[in-house]
Amino acid sequence: MTRLRSALILPVLLLLAACAPEEATPPGAGTPEQAAPPAAAAATTAPAAAGDASRPERPGLRVETLDHGVFDVAEQRGRWVVVNFWATWCATCISKIPDLNALDAAREDIVVIGLAYEEITPEALRRFYAERARPEYPVAIVDVFNPPADFKTPRGLPYTVLLDPSGKVAHEFLGPMTGADILGVIAAAGAG
Repeated sequence: MTRLRSALILPVLLLLAACAPEEATPPGAGTPEQAAPPAAAAATTAPAAAGDASRPERPGLRVETLDHGVFDVAEQRGRWVVVNFWATWCATCISKIPDLNALDAAREDIVVIGLAYEEITPEALRRFYAERARPEYPVAIVDVFNPPADFKTPRGLPYTVLLDPSGKVAHEFLGPMTGADILGVIAAAGAG
């Protein structure tokens, strides 16, 4: 029983550490986006794993969203797709909602899908929207015990996967990221 308890504690601690509130920006350093340009941010994120045999080259995702009908990543070919795993209890995740809203609205060639990765009812998620923050992009509730099979199981939140216009994984971000970070990856791919 002790081994089982120990095996469960480590993943929980990792999730909590990844979701810790962001540190305050030192005076005069500006916003985090100004302090770390997209090129520097890429160094702190993980590039897509080449040749990960356990995942398809072009991950599939078809989910019923809370307020926007069915979202099918296959229908998004020709656009960059930002797949953002998040939770209502994750302060860092919540702080990224306005940035992802702006990114989704700014460019026709970018679409954001939020995956609420927690045990929550649609009613509770709608209450959260009314009280805290509301994504303007589609959001689906995904089962933490049966997450989307074509994506890695999040080891912390937020976990964001950027798919290129052909549907391939272009980049993965574990932890905080910004719209500028995502645009930096897109620009580095020559599509910026």
